[in-house]
Amino acid sequence: MKPLMLQGHERAITQIRYNREGDLIFSAAKDKHPNVWFSLNGERLGTFNGHQGAVWCIDVDWTTTKFISGAGDMTTKLWDVETGIEIASIECKSSVRTCSFSYSGNQAAYSTDRAMNNNCELFVIDVRNADESIANANPVLKLQMPTSKITSMLWGALDETIITGHENGTISIYDLRAAKEINSVKEHQSVINDMQMSSDGTMFVSASKDTTAKLFDSESLMCLKTYKTERPVNSAAISPILEHVVLGGGQDAMEVTTTSTRAGKFDSRFFHLVYEEEFARVKGHFGPINSLAFHPDGKSYATGGEDGFVRVQTFDNSYYEFIFE
Repeated sequence: MKPLMLQGHERAITQIRYNREGDLIFSAAKDKHPNVWFSLNGERLGTFNGHQGAVWCIDVDWTTTKFISGAGDMTTKLWDVETGIEIASIECKSSVRTCSFSYSGNQAAYSTDRAMNNNCELFVIDVRNADESIANANPVLKLQMPTSKITSMLWGALDETIITGHENGTISIYDLRAAKEINSVKEHQSVINDMQMSSDGTMFVSASKDTTAKLFDSESLMCLKTYKTERPVNSAAISPILEHVVLGGGQDAMEVTTTSTRAGKFDSRFFHLVYEEEFARVKGHFGPINSLAFHPDGKSYATGGEDGFVRVQTFDNSYYEFIFE
């Protein structure tokens, strides 16, 4: 598997996303400039210029017309994908840690950090009339998170709920109409770095600093499976075509110098969805993998690392012939 190397960021990658068709990859990094690439050949299509701080989160709507980003400069920005022009910039009281479009694309949610005497807050905004008025409009919903800040977020079924992963390892589900928490579980022992939904929306996988990734039912929040490693897991994704889960992570750069340098810390690791057994590793990055995503057709996947590179791996035929004994 010879990867495509996407070189366009100067600092560590924070998040990568495919659009619904899978022909574009969107990437964010700590260098202020989200990029968009052609997934087929790795050519850079453009850059979204406007943020003044590290960009922590990005998302693109299902029509690939609107793009949202949240950054350390305490703003959430909405962009036009085709032109790269900034549509609106929403001022926040602290860094924006997560952002996501609803499945309908009519709404977007974002959350802010707990900092400078401000609690973590979750906002839902209406993005149907995409113009500058969004910046001054009141949010559809605003929820306070006094106990633990949100570190990852997903929309639930029919845009009626939002699932949040927290710094203390808790996963909660909020009913947006009632504006309250309806369920909460604490299966993880540390920060939840990432959550990604399965293609049918019935399950999601969480990645945590506690060295595990876990599979949950997206309605009941029942923990179905656990995938164990010996290092922090920064990101995890479910294959849309096979019963496979891929995990990415590695030790923090600060900790690498103080521990034994064993090979294989920064591999993508493949586990069987049902049997929880690891069956493959893919090397490549020179630092921890911070974000990964499957192509919507399941025939390739992309990883973004602390080394500033995005790598796109297309699977060999032998991957599809693999039978789990």
